[in-house]
Amino acid sequence: MKTQYYTATSLDGFLATEDDSLEWLFPLGDLEHSSYPAFIAEVGALAMGSATYEWILRNGEAVAAETGSAWPYTQPAWVFSSRELPAVEGADLHFVSGDVREAHAAMQAAAGGKNIWVVGGGDLAGQFYDAGLLDELIVQVGSATLGKGKPLFPRRVLSPVLRLTSAQQMGAGMAELRYTVEKPA
Repeated sequence: MKTQYYTATSLDGFLATEDDSLEWLFPLGDLEHSSYPAFIAEVGALAMGSATYEWILRNGEAVAAETGSAWPYTQPAWVFSSRELPAVEGADLHFVSGDVREAHAAMQAAAGGKNIWVVGGGDLAGQFYDAGLLDELIVQVGSATLGKGKPLFPRRVLSPVLRLTSAQQMGAGMAELRYTVEKPA
């Protein structure tokens, strides 16, 4: 069981534009020709920030066109937010706030031996890293630059080092990098 941050970023290190748009990403590839199908099959629980959750709510039609459902996940999801958010009917959602360590144990139990996916955003992934709970980063780097926006991983990570375990080209516009988070001995 691993806690993984699986995401896409622009070449200059942004997940989304300043107004949370992902439009830059869609022309670069499609989910079925990526590692996503194999990745999601090994996921037992999700951790999601409020901006990511609200993006899914705002873009329900586009999400449904891409995945077949306005809520594309069958796994239980923990949505981290300091404010009250609307629930999606039929989704297994847990709204939480505060320290990620408090929710992580419940997420591990619900995952049933499968992995936990930190869906986004970058600061939430950073909180899992800060707590010593993040095991792996899987980053798909797109051939686009945004200039500014929502950062991939707003943390200074110098030690312990992220260890590159693989690099793979995905079509003409994407490359996937996998890093293991080296934990202190």
